[in-house]
Amino acid sequence: MDLKSKIVLISGPTASGKSNFAISLAKKIKGEIINADSMQVYKELRILTARPKQKDYQKIRHHLYGFLNVTKKFSTGDWLKLCQRKIKEIQSRHKVPILVGGTGLYFKALTDGLVKIPQIPLRIRNKIRNLHNKLGQKKFYSKLLKLDPNIKNKIIETDSQRSIRAYEVKFHTKKSLYDWFQNTKSNFSDDSFYKIYIEYPRLELIERIVTRSKQMLQNGAINEVKRFIKLKVKRDNSSNKVIGIAEIKDYLQKKSDLKEVQEKISIKTRQYAKRQSTWARGQMLDWNKINFKDLKKFLKKI
Repeated sequence: MDLKSKIVLISGPTASGKSNFAISLAKKIKGEIINADSMQVYKELRILTARPKQKDYQKIRHHLYGFLNVTKKFSTGDWLKLCQRKIKEIQSRHKVPILVGGTGLYFKALTDGLVKIPQIPLRIRNKIRNLHNKLGQKKFYSKLLKLDPNIKNKIIETDSQRSIRAYEVKFHTKKSLYDWFQNTKSNFSDDSFYKIYIEYPRLELIERIVTRSKQMLQNGAINEVKRFIKLKVKRDNSSNKVIGIAEIKDYLQKKSDLKEVQEKISIKTRQYAKRQSTWARGQMLDWNKINFKDLKKFLKKI
């Protein structure tokens, strides 16, 4: 199997061992790793986002990890521009670009193209956010379903950020967000990619998540959140969505104890892993699904 002429994509649920596998693969095929995780871009949140360690950077060259301040906004479009530039840089050095992460939208933007939606006027965006604040997410989502039935089974009921975005697009353009998706095109051909999705049995993955949540708290996640709080990040900034921030804030405000924090982080991470798996079943139909137990066999075949 010759992967040296490909752009390799590696995804899978959180805690499935993507980063370690990517390093092993990069060693075999002279690759360099590009981050495809929307939360691992933030430099101040190394522990809670499970960013690769310094020793990993010394083994293999890594790109687009921990370069952005948590106070800055960062879109899928911003990532795509940087990623495409890095892919060209890596290929110019006759190395293999290996993209690793769990953010499905990043991979979709790269392989299918980015949706070019007209800019939504600020007055409309504010109006819709005010409506969301007034109704709450549950009622807002029901209203969104009536406005745009196409979002059913594509945006989960609890995802306020994507719900607001879908409402904005339909309200302003009179066209569903998912109709806009039909008119996109990638800068790369389909055969440019070799796509790997790591599958992990649910119960074993839960064990890994519980262990990782415990280790994060032991390794300094609380101090990381203390520093984050001092930066006074705006509420609508994506960095606030990093799992563990809200839970540790509760602990610091004495609303919960450390055991409860660990349990809440584990539960939220499990829920996130489930959403990633659901996305993969619906959106990653042409990916090579590999059980984590078969990853060593895969490496030997290359």
